[in-house]
Amino acid sequence: MTVELICVGTEILLGNIVNTNAAYLAEKCAGLGLSCYFQTVVGDNEERLTQVLSDAVSRSDIVILSGGLGPTEDDLTKNTAAKVCGRKLYVDDRSMERIAEYFAHRDMIPTENNWKQAMVPEGAIVLDNNNGTAPGIIMETENCRVILLPGPPGELIPMFEESVVEYLNKLTPEVICSQTVKICGISESSVETTIKDLIDNQTNPTIATYAKTGEVHIRVTASAKDKKQANKLIKPVVKELKSRFGYDIYTTEEKTTLEKAVVDLLLANKLSVTCAESCTGGMLSARLINVPGVSEVYKSGFVTYSNKAKRKLLGVKKGTLEKYGAVSSQTAEEMANGAAAASKSDVTVALTGIAGPDGGTKDKPVGLVYIACNVKGNVTVKEFHFQGNRAKIREAAVSAALRLMRSSILEYFSRVTFGK
Repeated sequence: MTVELICVGTEILLGNIVNTNAAYLAEKCAGLGLSCYFQTVVGDNEERLTQVLSDAVSRSDIVILSGGLGPTEDDLTKNTAAKVCGRKLYVDDRSMERIAEYFAHRDMIPTENNWKQAMVPEGAIVLDNNNGTAPGIIMETENCRVILLPGPPGELIPMFEESVVEYLNKLTPEVICSQTVKICGISESSVETTIKDLIDNQTNPTIATYAKTGEVHIRVTASAKDKKQANKLIKPVVKELKSRFGYDIYTTEEKTTLEKAVVDLLLANKLSVTCAESCTGGMLSARLINVPGVSEVYKSGFVTYSNKAKRKLLGVKKGTLEKYGAVSSQTAEEMANGAAAASKSDVTVALTGIAGPDGGTKDKPVGLVYIACNVKGNVTVKEFHFQGNRAKIREAAVSAALRLMRSSILEYFSRVTFGK
């Protein structure tokens, strides 16, 4: 089946907001086995939205629209979609009640235009919005299903996962299941080369690779008469991937992030951790602290941006800074060792680099980052050269630090266990 995505909002066209909904919906639909051939962004204009939606309905089995379900005059999606599908609007009592409850719970009084959101097309399936006031809507026509979702990701994502996934699964006679294998420390091109034979010979299941910052995800998708049979088809492929990539695979769970995998590794081995950051300014600590349960292992974090702070808080030697500079393997190592001494943590990781856009030289260009990891006195220092703007370099550095933490911990216990 084919699915088409239409994201509504002049603010997207103007670049005021990033269209994350399209990326999310496209990835989820692909995981459900739906083929997406068209994606469109259209502003808050009834004439243009009518044209775009009419074209989509004529060529696709499913059309998903996001945005334009709010209470203001420029929220045109519902009215326009109803006209295209030949439906009249009526007041849905359940939606009225939920809107009233939403405002009462927050001790707020709804304005008159808020009740506009309780108007729904005749014959539509109404989807509850547990995170806002605009209900989702599904209209089934003779040749197409039109699905309307609210624009805010905090409303769209849970509504899609709670209501739309189940609906879409029922449209196909077969069940489609996926499992994601997440790999870190290997480029997408290397991953694809390693599994080229599997990709070339794929039928069911299918295999697709997706590049992330410092990671590659492999999605294995199978269709079968039921979930049990689909998972049976997926299992040997995942087993083969594990045999080829080994410890480079950090999880086979969709919802497990790299930072969660690192925290789980710390928890499993009862290791405490401290971060010492310069160019990333606390971003690594923030990634770790996002993981529930990290309080069991996370001790402290140092943001030592200046040389003075590196010396005072982490004990980096003045001579080291004068001879090698703040951005050097020597300084990174002393930062990690100083953090270990100050915090008494089992694992410390330190980052120092040049995030740009200024400050680079021929010998030390923008994007140069040194990362050190100390695991119970065993220190590993790596040099990295990242590309992109300041934000990209810092993000890449944090991802690299997480990878180095993971590999350093695994190597430490490999030496302890096998004496290597």
